[in-house]
Amino acid sequence: MTTVDEAAKALIGLRPAAVEPLAGGDISGASRLRFPDGFTCIAKSGPLIEREARMLGAIRKSGAPAPEVMATGDNWLFLQDIGPSFPFDEAAWLAIADALVPLSRVSSDRLYGWAEDYGFHHVKVPNAYSASWVDFWRENRLLCHVFDLDPELARRVAALADKLGDIIPDQPPVSLVHGDLWGGNIVWDGVTAWLIDPCAYHGDREVDAAAMTVFDSPPERLFDRLGLTPGWRKRLPVYRLWMWLVHIRLFGPSYRAAAERDLKRLGF
Repeated sequence: MTTVDEAAKALIGLRPAAVEPLAGGDISGASRLRFPDGFTCIAKSGPLIEREARMLGAIRKSGAPAPEVMATGDNWLFLQDIGPSFPFDEAAWLAIADALVPLSRVSSDRLYGWAEDYGFHHVKVPNAYSASWVDFWRENRLLCHVFDLDPELARRVAALADKLGDIIPDQPPVSLVHGDLWGGNIVWDGVTAWLIDPCAYHGDREVDAAAMTVFDSPPERLFDRLGLTPGWRKRLPVYRLWMWLVHIRLFGPSYRAAAERDLKRLGF
């Protein structure tokens, strides 16, 4: 793979004067490139970068705020620099709710899924379309992990999958979901909440509501503004569990207790 300097020259016609690694990036690192004329952009690299670019494009097409894709090639992605993120305040959370509205207006005749799979390092994110949301979540977000979990945790996840139709709806309204919407994947610039680093697909928008409760504690006004379907609080542990299982496989057993708490909340 080419260096970031070589890729910048080939794809956007400029060589950076400075490369600043950005904080975070447990899955894929990013850097801010500064050019002699003062222009800046963000560079990311990875084997699935073209798929990420297509997801960002779909989010932008919906009207939701996401950085513009400037160029892709040779496993490099160059993005509009939307600047650093400020600490979240009440206004930030309300802006996040507003940012999700355009996604809720995106439907799909194929219903639940995405045209291609995704992944985080060695953890595959299967996205095969299904006419049933229950089947999609069971196969693509729960059972796909059980062979990589310890036997007891795998048993509990499989038991939940078997009863999933009693917990989540089979035909919820279809939305474009970000899919990995924790605080680190939102850039708050004081005016706009920008959506970055998606794991997008067509699904139930409660997925994004749940993701925001994994590492953050949003105020009630955010959920009021989203106007979710009654009973949404009882379903959040189902959607959070997927993120805990991914984290267990990526980072180890330190996330097991969180997965077990949500399984217990669901009665498994």
